[in-house]
Amino acid sequence: MKYESQGVAKLYFIAAIALFVGQILFGVTMGLQYVIGDFLFPEIPFNVARMVHTNLLIVWLLFGFMGSAYYLVPEEAERELFAPWLAKLMFWIFLVAGALTILSYLLVPYARLAELTMNDLLPTMGREFLEQPTITKIGIVIVALAFIFNIGMTVLTGRKTVINLVLLTGLVGLAVFFLFSFYNPDNLVMDKYFWWFVVHLWVEGVWELIMASLLAYVLIKVTGVDREVIEKWLYIIIAMALISGLVGTGHHFFWIGAPDYWQWLGSVFSALEPIPFFMMTLFAFNVVNKRRRDHPNKAAVLWALGTAVMAFLGAGVWGFLHTLAPVNYYTHGTQITAAHGHMAFYGAYVMVVLTMISYSMPIMRGQKAGNIKAQVVEMWSFWLMTISMVFITLFLTGAGIAQVYLQRYSDDPLPFMVVQEKIAIFYWLREAAGLVFLIGLILYIYSFFAKGKEVEFVEG
Repeated sequence: MKYESQGVAKLYFIAAIALFVGQILFGVTMGLQYVIGDFLFPEIPFNVARMVHTNLLIVWLLFGFMGSAYYLVPEEAERELFAPWLAKLMFWIFLVAGALTILSYLLVPYARLAELTMNDLLPTMGREFLEQPTITKIGIVIVALAFIFNIGMTVLTGRKTVINLVLLTGLVGLAVFFLFSFYNPDNLVMDKYFWWFVVHLWVEGVWELIMASLLAYVLIKVTGVDREVIEKWLYIIIAMALISGLVGTGHHFFWIGAPDYWQWLGSVFSALEPIPFFMMTLFAFNVVNKRRRDHPNKAAVLWALGTAVMAFLGAGVWGFLHTLAPVNYYTHGTQITAAHGHMAFYGAYVMVVLTMISYSMPIMRGQKAGNIKAQVVEMWSFWLMTISMVFITLFLTGAGIAQVYLQRYSDDPLPFMVVQEKIAIFYWLREAAGLVFLIGLILYIYSFFAKGKEVEFVEG
């Protein structure tokens, strides 16, 4: 570790992994509730489990992004973090606020929670992924502003590289687009219009900049390839991501009451969205093939390559499968959407955070590049989590195809719940794959405690 303040990242990474475990436990719980409807009812109803599952995903990824930035930026800027004390203070504020919000979902009826947090003064609650009480949203904005100030001052007063400038752009975009969560118009069409400004422009816009910069950083470290080569790739990838992703928001406007032209705009630009992910895959393998050093942290290299491949499959291929308007007419809101969402989030964002943790955590713990046993365990965790996510996606895709045919496309469409019973086998298989994923995550955590012969460190 070149700069002492990089150590702040360890706090964020530990919290991220702990919250990740919570997210998967609630995911497994929900999976069981799909087939055993009264499982844990009324203690944890399905709607509450879903809310906790998705909110934990967002919060732990934000912790992961922040930790990654706090580790990466000082090294790229060639100076200590501007205000390490501010990073630590915001960590505890964010962690306490996040934990209290999750507990309130579990312990307080949602309508009562809205009353207690005075949602009537500035109504922002009740929308999927943005269920947080208004007071929590304000807290998130404060934490985000302090974080961007800290990172921004570090970058502006230090060395400017393409990687830290792209990362900073993505982080500013993350904060700016979150502000739309405070706009909650009465008109349902307008509500959905601006709701997607947060949800889509995060995951198919500015988050892609964050992912690309983190991946580029790790690839520079583990391959020794010239920075100029990687930066050229980075420019092209983020340009394509923004061009396709921003207008591609239109694929969410197909059926919400927006003008017809969105069907063309959304379809055409969404069809371009797999291109930057395919370029990212080519980029990652090209850089690794041209590597000038054989870095001992094999697990980090594996995670980096896996990120590129799985992001292309989940966000690119599975996104394209149902993004064209004539197809989406039948598929929107089905399990095909869930299949795409699971693999896209895992491939693009979960894996890039795990890549950063895999690379940086051994260094921050003074273990250099880790030890051989830990590497073996971690690579097992990679394959268990990744293969199980592929199967989760395939099972949900099978469920979605059957659902579309039986419920929407056939000459004699069946009621929703009748169809759910007929596709229950896919849900059971998805649950089994989810349990394997949980085992993989437990192995990932265990890898940090595994003792073994230390591998030789190659300075990068």
